[in-house]
Amino acid sequence: MTYTLRSALTAVAIFVGGAATAAECIAPANPGGGWDFTCRQIGKIMNDIGVVDAPVQVTNMAGGGGGLAYQTVANERNADPDLIVAASQATATRLAQDAFGGATADQVRFVGAIGADPGVIVVGADSPYQSLTDMLDAMKADPSSVAFAGGSAAGGFDHLKVLQIAKEAGIDDIRTIRYIGVDGGADAITQTIGGFTQGMTGDMSEVVGFIESGDVRVLAVLTDERVPGFEDIPTAKEQGFDITAVNWRGLYVPKDISDERFQEWADKLRAVGESDEWKAAMEANGLAPFLVVGDDFQSFIDKNIEETAELSREIGVIQ
Repeated sequence: MTYTLRSALTAVAIFVGGAATAAECIAPANPGGGWDFTCRQIGKIMNDIGVVDAPVQVTNMAGGGGGLAYQTVANERNADPDLIVAASQATATRLAQDAFGGATADQVRFVGAIGADPGVIVVGADSPYQSLTDMLDAMKADPSSVAFAGGSAAGGFDHLKVLQIAKEAGIDDIRTIRYIGVDGGADAITQTIGGFTQGMTGDMSEVVGFIESGDVRVLAVLTDERVPGFEDIPTAKEQGFDITAVNWRGLYVPKDISDERFQEWADKLRAVGESDEWKAAMEANGLAPFLVVGDDFQSFIDKNIEETAELSREIGVIQ
């Protein structure tokens, strides 16, 4: 990104409405999870590289697996030009499954994604399961013997990861698999570390700190290849289960902001995605590059939701 573009974006931020206005990023979950990470990292880097004129305020709004934040933006703040909201594949999955109480994807505008968060299957450090195969063998013998916690509601993206793996492993009745949906990855990790569930299904960025502290072990990462910086974690594929599941990380904004403001947010997000600061953040947190912004991202979302709905019907999550 050139100095000229950064300067122009900074000037736009300073003079919107004739005065400096601090932007707000809503993280639709409790502190510590993937959406919280998205808001805090993107907001910090926007400020660090000078495309906003003041630190971005982060507001945690847990509830309904992201539904509370979505409905709040769509119904109460649908023209706020200074509001951005953390989003991910989990957001698209819930919209595809009508999990937000009738809300639809066209009630907001999707700005873009700047990273892909690899899916993971995690157990506590003292778990008897040493590999994904060990866990799935136990589930084949008794599908209800292994309960999972995830940061999405039942039928959401975290849940779908487990169901896809179980189906790949030859478990016939995947509806018998126990899953507890909580508000964010941090809560899901707490459930697993505390022994309330035998496994956690989530994303790499949600568990990095717990890996470093030794509280958990990652049985599998759901990518085609091992993640740079975490080469000791095997993929599900190399353990014999042909499943890939990555969670894009990005933003949406209120529907009724101007096209000009939408493009400003798209440009700011692209600037973050192209920055050295974001590349360092991706490496530190196990993210893979995935930069799609503006109208191209909206087209991606439309196709994504259609494909997710089809998959959900296939495995019986929706009719």
